[in-house]
Amino acid sequence: MSKFKRSDKLTRRRRRIHRAARKFFLLAGVVAVLVALVLVDRAGFFGRAPKDDWDKYNNRQFKVVRIVDGDTLDIDIPDGRFRRTRIRLLGVDTPETVKPDSPVEHFGPEASSFTRSFALGKTVTLKLQRARIRDTYNRLLAYVIGPDGKNLNERIIATGHGYCDPRFRHPLGREFKASQTEAKEACRGLWKDATDADLPYYYRGKLKIPKPE
Repeated sequence: MSKFKRSDKLTRRRRRIHRAARKFFLLAGVVAVLVALVLVDRAGFFGRAPKDDWDKYNNRQFKVVRIVDGDTLDIDIPDGRFRRTRIRLLGVDTPETVKPDSPVEHFGPEASSFTRSFALGKTVTLKLQRARIRDTYNRLLAYVIGPDGKNLNERIIATGHGYCDPRFRHPLGREFKASQTEAKEACRGLWKDATDADLPYYYRGKLKIPKPE
């Protein structure tokens, strides 16, 4: 009788070991699949940006081949499954001209024209910030430095062709805000005849627009 009980206990022990072994190998298989997916994703097979954006773009030069609007442009280097890389200018927001289901906004065409004259067909240098390299639309966020060393993002704001975007922090945030204040007080560009309704939603009712003398 005691031999039967001992054999039964050993059998139960083996069963527990087998169950534990199955769980271990199942978990190991899941981990292996996840690791493989991460590696494939980093290689860009899912159409998303590779994880080495910093090395690929930061402080490197590219030719601007298309101006989408005042704050968005394309450069001549593939990005995943796309033939070109789309750049969203960091820290600046220009009036809309091509947004679906949105009218052309005040000073939008002028903003696009300014960016076109500054960058189209020219070789520019990109400057990224590590904290936020892509936006929600997977566009590359960057400062665009022209051949003359001028920062396109800042020039758009300083000349009154766009707004200092306060929604996200970035290294030149204070400088951009100061440039906007100066442009607004001097009634440059869009500030010459803008109304509160013309402003982006995040500025409406918050900025006093001076009247030109």
